[in-house]
Parts: sequence; structure tokens; C-alpha cells
Amino acid sequence: MAEKNTTDNNIHTETPTTQEEVKPLISGDDVKKKAKKGSKAALQQEIEELQQELGELKDKFVRQVAEFDNYKKRTARERIDLLQNAAKDTISALLPALDDFDRAIKAGEADDNVEPVSEGVKMIYNRLKTTLGQKGLQEMETLNQPFDPELHEALTEIPAPSEDMKGKIIDTIEKGYYLNDKIIRHARVVVGK
Repeated sequence: MAEKNTTDNNIHTETPTTQEEVKPLISGDDVKKKAKKGSKAALQQEIEELQQELGELKDKFVRQVAEFDNYKKRTARERIDLLQNAAKDTISALLPALDDFDRAIKAGEADDNVEPVSEGVKMIYNRLKTTLGQKGLQEMETLNQPFDPELHEALTEIPAPSEDMKGKIIDTIEKGYYLNDKIIRHARVVVGK
């Protein structure tokens, strides 16, 4: 009927002589079924692994969101505390000047002499200026300085008394201040033209 042939894989098959004898040993449906069975198990295992990984990532994400929310709340509380304590320190430093003002008012009411009250007000002013200077407040130099719109606010322009005063500040209406080298109030000035 047919001879046996040897292939490279050492599989022995009979060589059919007629078309009717040609029948595959393993049909395509059998191959698909075996592949499906193997791949279904592999896919199921992969799905379970991915679901487990997804669960872990969800848990990690929820923890990160909660941790970030706690961080935001904590930093907000710390910022409020910092602002309140900064104001507390500044106000505590200004209290002696306020006490001096109280004493000056009492002294002015008891004595008709204006000179001691004037000296007392000057002393209080110097104390207040020193205290604020220790907190980082600096007065802006303006008189006879060139006008700078970054630092100054020109309220008006008047004719300059001399040619070299053109474009310079002739008078300061309201002083400007720096707090730790940052402008907190621009100087209001009169500029020569």
C-alpha cells in the first residue's frame, strides 16, 4: 500500500497512494481546541494576575491620594500657624512702643509743657522704627533720587528748581518701605520736570 518515510523530526508516516487515503492524522479543529484549552488556562491565569496587580495599584493609589490630602491639610495648618505666630511676634515687639505712647499721653494731660511730650514722641518714634527695622522693615530712600516707576508712584510733576533735578524726586508725600528686601509699599512722590 504505502511506504514509510522518515522526516527530520523522526516522525514516521505512511505516504498515501490515493486521495482517499489522504487523511490528516490531526485535524485543524483538534489543534485549535488544544490551543484554546492551553491558552484559556494561560489567559485565565494572566487575567487573575492582572486583576491582583490592579487591586494592588488601586490600593496604592488610594493610599497616595489619602497621604497627599493629609499633606495638604497639614501644610495649610502649618502655614496658618506660621502667619499667626509671625503676627504675634511683631505685635509683641510693638507693645513697648504702645506702652510708651500711653505714658506720653498721660504725661501730656498732666503737664501743659509741650517740650517733654515732643521729646517723648520722638523717642517712641525711634523705638518703633528700631523695632520694625529688627523685623526687616527698611525705609526707601527717595529724595533727590531718579524717578523709578518700579519703586515710586508719581502723584504729580512740578517744574524742577534746577536743570539737574529734572526726572528726580523733589518731595516725598508718603514713604515707601521694603520688608526683607521686598517692596511692601511704593513711595508716593513729586517729580521734577
